[in-house]
Amino acid sequence: MSNSLGIHALSLRSEPWGASRYKRAVESTLAQAGVTIGASARCDIRVHDERAYAAFLQGSMGVGEAYMDGHWSAEHLDHLMARLFAAGLQADPPGIGTFAREVLAKVVNFQSRSRAFRVAEVHYDAGNDLFERMLDSEMVYTCAYWSEGDTLESAQRAKLDLVCRKLGLAPGMRVLDIGCGFGAFMKYACENYGVTCVGYSVSAQQTALARARCAGLPVEIVLEDYRAIPRSGQTFDRVVSIGMLEAVGVQNYRTFMQVVHDVLRPDGVALVHTVGSNVSAQHGDPWIDRYIFPNGMLPSIAQLGAATEGLLVMEDWHNFGPHYDKTLLAWNERFQAAWPELKSSYTERFKRMWELYLLAFAGAFRARSYQLWQLVLTRPGCPQPLCRVS
Repeated sequence: MSNSLGIHALSLRSEPWGASRYKRAVESTLAQAGVTIGASARCDIRVHDERAYAAFLQGSMGVGEAYMDGHWSAEHLDHLMARLFAAGLQADPPGIGTFAREVLAKVVNFQSRSRAFRVAEVHYDAGNDLFERMLDSEMVYTCAYWSEGDTLESAQRAKLDLVCRKLGLAPGMRVLDIGCGFGAFMKYACENYGVTCVGYSVSAQQTALARARCAGLPVEIVLEDYRAIPRSGQTFDRVVSIGMLEAVGVQNYRTFMQVVHDVLRPDGVALVHTVGSNVSAQHGDPWIDRYIFPNGMLPSIAQLGAATEGLLVMEDWHNFGPHYDKTLLAWNERFQAAWPELKSSYTERFKRMWELYLLAFAGAFRARSYQLWQLVLTRPGCPQPLCRVS
């Protein structure tokens, strides 16, 4: 997202560009991360088509599409990506494309309300069969909390309960879930804490499954963008957003926080759970944008600070980013195990795309390039809640 999946090659000026020169450029650059081509180490690269060498010098789009096309592989893709991220070799090379994305991101709102449903169409509506086999039984598609769980099932329940405890849920409370996914949080909170919930989602398939999973519970799910949430005559005791801010975009962080402020009771508590970046960016990664999360990007500390300033009080900022590495590996293990059942509905190219997405992000979290933050927020003047329970 804010960082890229490509590698940035050293310049070689001694001869015209050709296959051998591309290869030497890639080998020279990879050596900075302790990665070699054709060796047997866990993080090394195997090239199956010489077009991969030129692709590696074209940034994340070239690297990602070459992997999807089967031009290169790695025995342990997550180890390779962790090496690349740790060595700072993941950035797209500077050029007209990078410059154009920077300029466009400053003048075009890629996460406008009219474009809000695009990420659902490409990613979340890929197929419930895929997510049902990859995720835990509660269908939680966000980072698990392994401090209080040793399996994906128990770690995801622990994360849901951690959120409930940070919010201080109590029977009878009314809770808004912005970006409610498959309804896992609302289902858990209703069943275990006696609250009522209203959820908003831009995914038709997620909404349909969430409604079925929450049937019989005091849950209402609305298929609409967060900017459509009524902000007058409706208040909530608690507001939660788990894994949705990554789709909001830097031009809309303030709007998102204004919505949270406006619908939250004066004595209410909000929790925002999001992947975060160590640097402030204006746009996401090109390959991720095209194939995984259209118009997605990761917020930075500075961007979130500016978005909440004067609106909300930052009560707690909890980082458990390393837990996402383990979560992504668990998802990939389940995805690979389920592939014999899934392959009649998806192509081999999709399989390589999906495993690159899961394992590249695992490597990025391992290298500490990405973080996982939970922010507890209140309105100014609210008594401080007992929000830190980790």
